[in-house]
Amino acid sequence: MKWIYICSPLRGDYEANTAAAIRYCREVALEGDFPIAPHIYCPRFLDDTKPEERARGMAIGAELLELCSEVRVYGDHISEGMQAEIRQAETLGIPVRYVRGDRV
Repeated sequence: MKWIYICSPLRGDYEANTAAAIRYCREVALEGDFPIAPHIYCPRFLDDTKPEERARGMAIGAELLELCSEVRVYGDHISEGMQAEIRQAETLGIPVRYVRGDRV
């Protein structure tokens, strides 16, 4: 089972973006892999609208990303946070796969 890092937006429409990330996780899980999506997990106990707490959540995500064998980038818009995750994956030599458009 591969650990797949889910890279998709959170800010903006938090509710819709969280629902989309959950769908992406389901897709990966049904493929037989283990989805890692800190932007679903961390907002349960950290406030993404507070810069210091957002930074803490991003740091947690960065640690988890290092454990993954692939990063999947979902959607047509690459947010600032997503850009940082993609750069980190590229620096670490972790493959980045782009999945365009919304998925069900």
